[in-house]
Amino acid sequence: MKPEIKREYERWLEKVSDPALLDELRSMGECAVEEAFYRDLAFGTGGLRGVIGAGTNRMNIHVVAKASQGLANYLGKGASVVIGYDSRINSELFAKTAAGVYAANGLKVYFWPELLPVPTVSFAVRRLGASAGVMVTASHNPSKYNGYKVYGSDGCQITTEAAAAVLAEINALDIFADVRSIAFADGLAAGSIQMIEPFVLTEFLNQIKAQSVLYGDPADRDLTIVYSPLNGTGLKPVTRALAEAGFTDVRIVEEQRNPDGNFPTCPYPNPEIREAMELGLSYCKRYGADLLLATDPDCDRCGIAVSDGEDYRLLTGNEVGLLLLDYICSQRLKHGKMPPEPTFVKTIVTMDLAEKIAKHYGVKTVNVLTGFKFIGEVIGRMADERNYICGFEESYGYLTGSYVRDKDGVNAAFMICEMFAFYRSQGITLLEKLEELYWQYGYCMNTLHSYEFPGITGMDKMKAIMRSFREDFDMIDAKPILRCEDYMQGLYGLPKSDVLKFYLEDASVVVRPSGTEPKLKLYLSITAENREQALLEEKRLAHFLEARMH
Repeated sequence: MKPEIKREYERWLEKVSDPALLDELRSMGECAVEEAFYRDLAFGTGGLRGVIGAGTNRMNIHVVAKASQGLANYLGKGASVVIGYDSRINSELFAKTAAGVYAANGLKVYFWPELLPVPTVSFAVRRLGASAGVMVTASHNPSKYNGYKVYGSDGCQITTEAAAAVLAEINALDIFADVRSIAFADGLAAGSIQMIEPFVLTEFLNQIKAQSVLYGDPADRDLTIVYSPLNGTGLKPVTRALAEAGFTDVRIVEEQRNPDGNFPTCPYPNPEIREAMELGLSYCKRYGADLLLATDPDCDRCGIAVSDGEDYRLLTGNEVGLLLLDYICSQRLKHGKMPPEPTFVKTIVTMDLAEKIAKHYGVKTVNVLTGFKFIGEVIGRMADERNYICGFEESYGYLTGSYVRDKDGVNAAFMICEMFAFYRSQGITLLEKLEELYWQYGYCMNTLHSYEFPGITGMDKMKAIMRSFREDFDMIDAKPILRCEDYMQGLYGLPKSDVLKFYLEDASVVVRPSGTEPKLKLYLSITAENREQALLEEKRLAHFLEARMH
């Protein structure tokens, strides 16, 4: 064990008073100590995210307090912060820990009095005129994770520059000696911590309902919807939004109804993963439902399944995004509701077919780096936010209005149900509409493959693999690389990012490290005459590329 790791570990044994953390520290073997203390948990544009536990490389009250002190120093006395939290283990504890640090440093704290979706923090920051926002969440990660997401005064996740400045403040602190804090109850009593009033949530939901593009057109809402919040934050806002929009037959997946950070029935609570949707699918078969909705624990992602003969078909994030884009554009054009400079925003790993649909309707497409924060930044830079039509990313994130600067699972659920009801009134299913889009614009398939590289050596392995893709690489499965875009060069005015995109004939490949997990992600986009041909081509490319991931 390195001497500096041993010294820090022994210091934690001396300084930590929390019984659970102390028990964990005392039970650690040498390897566990190294994993927990070999570095500080990374703070970046996504804030913090890591495994819950004791140590500088873990999510715990001391790491959260240090990060909060760094952000407080960056913001300065007199600033204000909105704080929210999700259903994860220790989320409320971490949120109240952060609030106590901000209050002790002379900042005003606006605290959501109940767990709510992450976009409510983005909304409340702007609605209450706060200087920043913090959401305690690890999004769709497994239960052992938690995180700390930071927003600027514009409701966007903080920029690279702001994250670097906050990190400098954090790095200047001693985790035990330099953190000021008061008890949460004392902050409430003194008025430095204030609970956010219910009208803010009502205004948030009203903004979502205002995104409707029916404009008086009929919509058959007589459908049976199964909904799962995946033991997260979506239950109250999603069911309220749907009820207020006239969807009365919504059945909840009972095993996944209540908040539970252990996620007992869906160990990986991500609607992108079929296993997380299995219980919902069984409910659909039991009730003969028309539509399945599921939102991830912090309710910024939404996945769906639709009836398909005797069974149900899960739609990908790209497929739902294509349907929403076409629905919104066609309705706006039909009713004369297009803004002067209509704009659609997508990430570079999102299906390129979306750009063809936007162009058909005279809508400009803006491509950004992976991460919805970049879509939020585009909205924030617009001279007139009303020009923003919608944006989506392949990982089930959607936003159809400018009232927040992040993806919104409540908005997605509302718009998907409206779209379903609209087409239902015309006797059209979402699958039929999707096939119509493929017939009109050409068939396209996008897939994602993830490769995990955990532990101390994982980061080095990922860096080595990315280097190998940049060096002496001119063929993929005997197909010439027509063009390579290396976003580390800061292409198209975008921030520098460790992302490579290769263009082949009738295909593209994107490879990048995850920003929140020890993973390399591989995105394949295949254009073919039909699904069968696309599947064959995708299998060949994936097999070839997987060999380079080891």
